[in-house]
Amino acid sequence: MKLGNACYYSVQNLLSFSLLSKNLKIKIYRTIILSVVLYGCKTWSLTLREERRLRVFENRVLRRVFGPKRDKVTGEWRKLHNEELSDLYSLSNIVRVVKSRRMRWAGYVARMGEWRGVHRVLVGKPEGNRPLGRPRRRWEDNIKWIFRKWEGVVGTGWIWFRIGADGGHL
Repeated sequence: MKLGNACYYSVQNLLSFSLLSKNLKIKIYRTIILSVVLYGCKTWSLTLREERRLRVFENRVLRRVFGPKRDKVTGEWRKLHNEELSDLYSLSNIVRVVKSRRMRWAGYVARMGEWRGVHRVLVGKPEGNRPLGRPRRRWEDNIKWIFRKWEGVVGTGWIWFRIGADGGHL
């Protein structure tokens, strides 16, 4: 997030420059800023608080891109509301991008052989005692939650979806 903010502040003058088209500003956001913010997002285990922070960041950038709006009744300038931003920005929001990349990565790992290091790390069970308190949310828990939410599927593990109706591809 820090690097994303630094990237945003380095190009914010371009995003508010009136001679650039909105499409070009969105391309700058998607290619420069979003790629920095989402680096490694395939392995993130997001909490609701972190998802909200990502949405706030994206809305801040989009408000800079689309600029203020003149109110029809009073004639005063005001900031765009979140619903207006989502209508203007027709592409998928940042949280949905994170979830889709995470699911794509889960498909890659599920199709890997059992001898691969990534597969062994994600399937293996560590030995030893757990610390007190609620367990931290794991990447595997996010994958299971997405499957239950999208398709109502309950499995014994996330690895079970490797052979699907479409040949194992997500």
